[in-house]
Amino acid sequence: YQPRKNVLVSSEFGEPNAYEPGFDLADVEAGRYGQRLHFWNLERRELEQTIDLGANGLVPLEIRWKHDPAADEGFVGAALSSTIWRFQRENGSYTAAPVIAVDPVELDSWPIPVPGLITDLVLSMDDNALYFSNWLHGDLRRYDLSDPANPRLTGRLWLGGVLGKKSDAGRPLTGGPQMLQLSYDGRRLYLTNSLFSTWDNQFYPELHSYLLKIDIADDGSMAVDPDFFVDFNDRPGGPAR
Repeated sequence: YQPRKNVLVSSEFGEPNAYEPGFDLADVEAGRYGQRLHFWNLERRELEQTIDLGANGLVPLEIRWKHDPAADEGFVGAALSSTIWRFQRENGSYTAAPVIAVDPVELDSWPIPVPGLITDLVLSMDDNALYFSNWLHGDLRRYDLSDPANPRLTGRLWLGGVLGKKSDAGRPLTGGPQMLQLSYDGRRLYLTNSLFSTWDNQFYPELHSYLLKIDIADDGSMAVDPDFFVDFNDRPGGPAR
């Protein structure tokens, strides 16, 4: 969740006893995962509005308001549906619409087309760029937000994933890009590859925990810093997730 101007917006992951043991498609079909956004009035301490994103908005996770305090809008990533939604206030109430969709990919070893699984997103401080990670596909993306209703892809790196793409890190990577942190000047992006231990073990049983640094050029292109690699795997108490 994230607050803005006496408004707090929260998203829905799922029932803890559904996702904690690991992912099961039957739990999705049983309605045990979420698909709604809730807008709360903090001054009155009450729910003001709920938006149901439907089947195209399954498992909305990370929410990011624009940093501009005058902009009453933001973005949320629906992980399982692999869509980025833009929400904004219009005529006193909030609306939401999908602005980016990641197509699933057919794999012989999977019973369903593999979703991108958008697990994290971040906005640059000037609100001109959006970054997000596809934990299963294994790509990190950057979009230009000059037109926030129609984001434009400007950068992409392959950093692990289940699709078997060649790593852009110059080294083999296990897992997929997950948690993101962008520097204040927007020139450095840091990412880790662990999502949730039971899901890590389910989808990436050989996951090796690490932290990468991504350098971002003026044109929005991205490159992995070959001299920066923090290894979280060989810790005294076991791998750090």
